[in-house]
Amino acid sequence: MPPVLSIAGSDNSAGAGIQADLKTMSALGVYGLTAVTCVVAEVPGKVSAIHGIPPALVAEQIRLCFEAFPVSALKTGLLFSAEILKCVVETLGEFRSEGGVPALVVDPVMVASSGHRLLEPESLQMYRSGLFPQATLVTPNVDEAAVLLGQTIESRTDLCAAGRALVREYKVAFLMKGGHLKGPVAVDVLILPEGEEHWFEAPFVHGVSTHGTGCTYSAAIASELGKGADLVTAVGVAKRFLSQAVAGYLRWTKGGEASDALNHFAGVR
Repeated sequence: MPPVLSIAGSDNSAGAGIQADLKTMSALGVYGLTAVTCVVAEVPGKVSAIHGIPPALVAEQIRLCFEAFPVSALKTGLLFSAEILKCVVETLGEFRSEGGVPALVVDPVMVASSGHRLLEPESLQMYRSGLFPQATLVTPNVDEAAVLLGQTIESRTDLCAAGRALVREYKVAFLMKGGHLKGPVAVDVLILPEGEEHWFEAPFVHGVSTHGTGCTYSAAIASELGKGADLVTAVGVAKRFLSQAVAGYLRWTKGGEASDALNHFAGVR
């Protein structure tokens, strides 16, 4: 069972963040390791508080995981502050200089599904100069890609053009997630450094309001890479896994309000 590391925030409602990553990894048959970057008080549709972990403690979590386990792949999620992001970049760099960092999936988490900003503005440059160049794959959604490029994305054509611009700039693969675009299907495009395109589609599930789709998607890709899949295959498996988790959603009602969550074990027999 390959160990796969998630460097991300904690979500007490367990629909996103490290909790979603661990469910995804368990469902896909890898052993999930974690380095917690921040603690978020949230439920679907609401973020009420967020608190960063001391950067030195984040770094120590990462070091111990690499020293004790043969980490086969890793992903980053919510890194929250420039200080935490810098420590992650530097700590991974320590192992990269020794030839010891495996495939890295970077999910540049910036804004929660509720619209709450989760990333400090000064962190963006550290992503650009420090983390993206180390990545195997970066997985921005439409809103995150718009922040990175300073332009709006409104169509498939825009999505692909934005992905090509980002690949040219950072020389790594980008999975452009188009779930926020209007249309009958949720469409994503994977653009490889050499320019090859791969499109992935799944029908929208209407009437469902879940969070943690980006976390789950990137964790699934990292899990498949950790098992030895190539990037195109890993994204295809992850897209199907996420679609099953959305379609098999869970719902609870309290006080007249509904809370939805992804069902990470919907496709597990």
